Amino acid sequence: MARRGNRRGWYGKVVGAALGLTVVAVGASVWTAQAGVLGGSSPRPAASASPSNDVRPVDVTIAHASDKGARGVNITIDDGPDPTWTPQVLDLLQEQGVKATFCMTGTQAQAHPDLVKKVVAAGHRLCDHTVSHDTTMDTKSQAYQSQQILDAERMITEASGGVRPMYYRAPGGAFTPYSRKLAASRGMRPLGWNVDSKDFERPGTDAIIATVERELPNGPTLLFHDAGGDRSQTVEALRQILPYLKEQGYSFGFPVR
Repeated sequence: MARRGNRRGWYGKVVGAALGLTVVAVGASVWTAQAGVLGGSSPRPAASASPSNDVRPVDVTIAHASDKGARGVNITIDDGPDPTWTPQVLDLLQEQGVKATFCMTGTQAQAHPDLVKKVVAAGHRLCDHTVSHDTTMDTKSQAYQSQQILDAERMITEASGGVRPMYYRAPGGAFTPYSRKLAASRGMRPLGWNVDSKDFERPGTDAIIATVERELPNGPTLLFHDAGGDRSQTVEALRQILPYLKEQGYSFGFPVR
């Protein structure tokens, strides 16, 4: 998966705030607990994560397939929730009878808990997209990776009213063996993508649609965005793409777990 390095500018504005919100969780008790999860001893919950009585480890490999099989597609929506664009995406998905996976950053989830709850209430799934969307986190320490993943898990779970994210998507595809294993130990399947719609670059609605149609043979998991700037092109592209996929005989599912 290609790294989307040109996306750092928008997230640079929230990194400072994100670190301020999460620095408390970077204490020794957090890393002691994480060592229990990853070091071969009995799993124990990390201090910054949600209660683990319902947590079951999942596969550490990066998921791409759809639970709907060969003719299934997975709609995934990244970087929100956003008060302007997420409601429009939710309305459109409801109109089309489509369920999607929303990959949320911790800062956005914490800022807009009402939207997180609406996503859950509509039957969509949640995905941990880290606290601050640092696309270079694969070059950072394990302690930093843990903070980004586990704090986002906690923030999303709290914002949702107790519903945990089922997946973990690394910003820009910056997975590491450590981050995948940590996420999987918390019940979050690492989630990739097969089709990058390039909507983040705002190339125009027609260009977004053309990219999806051209790249669809690559696999079932499609990447779109509901935050990070003006997403009107994304909304209009989805308005056309979803009926098109139905006409082509595709059904809408979730990434495999």
